[in-house]
Amino acid sequence: MITWPRVACSAMSSTESIKRTLESVPSKFRGPGGAVAVVKDGELAGQHVWGYANLDTRIPITPTTIFPICSISKQMVCLVLTDLLQSDKDKAFEDALHKALHELLPEDMMANKDFTIERMVAMQSGLRDYWALTVLWGATPGGRFSIYQDAPKALKRLGGFHFAPGTEMSYCNSNFMVLSLAIEKATGQTLGDLLDSRLFIPAKMTTAALRPDTERLPAPLVGYEGSDENGYVAYQNRIEWAGDAGIQASLEDMVAYEKYIDHSSSESHSAYQKNSQEPHYLDGSPANYGFGLARIEADGMTVVGHGGALAGFRLHRWYAADKRVSVVALLNSDMDSAEVASYVLRNVAELHAKEQQEDSPNETKVEWTGYYLDEEANLAISVAHGGPGELLIYYAGEEDKVKITDSAKASSKGIKVSYEDGKLSIHRLQEGRKFAAKPLAPPEAPSDGNDSLYTGAYRSEEINSIFHCTGSGDMLYGAFDGYLGKGPAHLMKHIGKDVWWLSCQRSLDAPAPGNWTVVFHRGEDGKTIRGATVSCWLARNVQYVKKE
Repeated sequence: MITWPRVACSAMSSTESIKRTLESVPSKFRGPGGAVAVVKDGELAGQHVWGYANLDTRIPITPTTIFPICSISKQMVCLVLTDLLQSDKDKAFEDALHKALHELLPEDMMANKDFTIERMVAMQSGLRDYWALTVLWGATPGGRFSIYQDAPKALKRLGGFHFAPGTEMSYCNSNFMVLSLAIEKATGQTLGDLLDSRLFIPAKMTTAALRPDTERLPAPLVGYEGSDENGYVAYQNRIEWAGDAGIQASLEDMVAYEKYIDHSSSESHSAYQKNSQEPHYLDGSPANYGFGLARIEADGMTVVGHGGALAGFRLHRWYAADKRVSVVALLNSDMDSAEVASYVLRNVAELHAKEQQEDSPNETKVEWTGYYLDEEANLAISVAHGGPGELLIYYAGEEDKVKITDSAKASSKGIKVSYEDGKLSIHRLQEGRKFAAKPLAPPEAPSDGNDSLYTGAYRSEEINSIFHCTGSGDMLYGAFDGYLGKGPAHLMKHIGKDVWWLSCQRSLDAPAPGNWTVVFHRGEDGKTIRGATVSCWLARNVQYVKKE
């Protein structure tokens, strides 16, 4: 879920105050290094770089240091896609694109009339995310993944839709990976060449390029994991990305991009003008994501942008069209780049973060904390008390903080939660998802001779994966085999009768899926386990059958 961080600031707008804001970033957001810039009214209003591209060699970051911009790539690929479609007067490209998609994806997916290109670029396709599924295909942290060897195999193993296309939104890199491959097939050109001719050259992004292999970052940049408290360690990525995240660019390139976007946003027939329009779901209700752009209403203005993440890197860009202000933040660490970008944007746009002041701390507590199960998605939910008057909801791979409003309700800008008649109801506004969840029955203690009830090997035909469950009692481990190899063992936690969490905090890519929910299914006798459903937010309802 893409959120707008709450970072306090003061109002500033002059060139000198922008300079002071940018120069304050390193002290407020400590890390190895980074680069930030502001484009206002179509011109560079200020930029600042600090720290080191490589701590060991003490080579500093400069405005020309090349960063992997990761998922910010998506909107750039969408500009090329829309440009190709708009210039396709005889629909030859569109027809070739659909033919290529038929070649890359299972036929039953393409047969669904609601599975369209616009649903794909809006993250409404219902496809499972292939990066999450690499865990179930046996990938190991730091392992290799090839676009032209491994990606086509991944697309044939996605299984069915995990929600009906057009009904809700779930972030999914599969959409952009398959579109990138299809664009290349349809045009007979590489995506890199298309980006050069249709975006980078017109936008004067002189060093930007599609460089899919993350193991070969242009020197001297190094990505770091860690913190002030634990120190920083260089991380070596070894994966390849296509149009889902494969572009690399310098701060100077991103400034040129923001100038290009500011100019394009006022052109009625530009690709960006089309792509930045508010998207909708099938039922006509507004959505907040389309064509690689997330839309967020924050402090009285609409901001459009995107973040990017890779182990050792965090990047973000926001654009407020009404105020003609862009902010770019590029970091070679795992620090929250959205907080950096929003801090700068609020100052430049002369906005004040609204502070919630109360006469006394809210000490409200609820009696319905615990574990629940979304039976449609087979995802477990944890509800726990946080700070005063606050609940922590774990569901979509991360903890969401919501404020308690009364004994049966809690909410935030992105989530509404209520409890009635023994059921938990959740509405995730940004993803358009509503569901009710039942509390999980407590885990059963192992009985005599039944200590290994869940252990064994399970097979998923739909995604071609083997799940190995080992251990005993409440200390189980889960591991997966697939076409990418034999993956590591993950610790499992018993949270309810026949329901476990499988922890995956480190995977082929960062950030990892987090906790997978494993729901074991019993046979007719009620005593033996016949199968399991494995789900995470990005890849739900993968069915496994226990081997005899």
